[in-house]
Amino acid sequence: MSLDAYITLGRSGLRVSPFCLGTMTFGQDLGWGASPEESAAMLAEYLDRGGNFIDTANVYTNGHSEKIVGDFFTKSNTRRDNAVIGTKFFCSLFEGDPNAGGAGRKALMQQAQASLRRLQTDYIDIYWLHQWDRTTPIEETLRGLEDLVTSGKVRYIGLSDLPAWKVSEAQTIAHFRGWSPVIALQLEYSLLERSVEGELIPMAQAMGIGVMPWSPLKSGFLSGKYTRNNAGSVDTTRSAHVGMRSEADYAVIDSLKAIADDLGVSIATVALAWVRSRPGVASTLIGARRMDQLTANFAALDVTLTAEQVAALDAVSKPVLSFPAGYAQLSQMLGFPGTSIDGVQILPSPMLAASTVRY
Repeated sequence: MSLDAYITLGRSGLRVSPFCLGTMTFGQDLGWGASPEESAAMLAEYLDRGGNFIDTANVYTNGHSEKIVGDFFTKSNTRRDNAVIGTKFFCSLFEGDPNAGGAGRKALMQQAQASLRRLQTDYIDIYWLHQWDRTTPIEETLRGLEDLVTSGKVRYIGLSDLPAWKVSEAQTIAHFRGWSPVIALQLEYSLLERSVEGELIPMAQAMGIGVMPWSPLKSGFLSGKYTRNNAGSVDTTRSAHVGMRSEADYAVIDSLKAIADDLGVSIATVALAWVRSRPGVASTLIGARRMDQLTANFAALDVTLTAEQVAALDAVSKPVLSFPAGYAQLSQMLGFPGTSIDGVQILPSPMLAASTVRY
């Protein structure tokens, strides 16, 4: 597979690359990240390889990330319409101003205008609600987004980091009102964060929403740099994001390393290949601070894990899911004992005795 093996995002006509270039690392305003020159080089490399999907946010490096992306398209010969540019709203850039952030109409409109100015474009391909605004009715946010779509300033709508019930509510309201639907959902997903398999991913699949995993390498912990022996001494300015890890986490790394050694690839490549292959996943967000990190990520497009390798990773990283998701296997056994449905073999029911007598 390559970056130009495009896929449709959710239930829409928007075609995007299987890897989306995340730009949270663009700009050094927070003390880490890539310089504008390095960022532009990574953008060029991604686009030259056929990639077309770029993700940013108003809050990334205090708005500098958006400006770097805008400067790139303004100063290069790259046609802006060839790219699918997404950005996010919700986070405030002005402390003390209650209407500078959130998802109310006033905040939404001014954040959109500011992002358009920094991106130096007259439209945003996909506009993401970055977080759930618990103080604003979702109808107000959706109607504001619909107005932006109607005005031509936004093409598609996405949600990020919302609970499943709120996403479901938003999508249902949008369909009922005839407003633009949600086509994609960004959420954290990796071998070390699989709780989204309980509610969010099944919900997205049922409602025609494409899942876009972020942090597929768990803030770099699955990059291959961290082992039991060197976790506390790895030289990285983002070590604080990794934090203390458990024995179970290192067991996942052991399993990744075994598979990586068999395939002759890196641990990060295997971790990304696993995420890319998951049910419901559309385009996966990747990010880098250096060119070598970016190009290393591309290797995962050429790796297809065997069923045995996937099973091994699934087993070592098996999540504890909240009710009723964790009850799903037993409920299937009770309803369809001993059958095979949609390629899944269901175990016998523990409620049925060996006798064939049914009263």
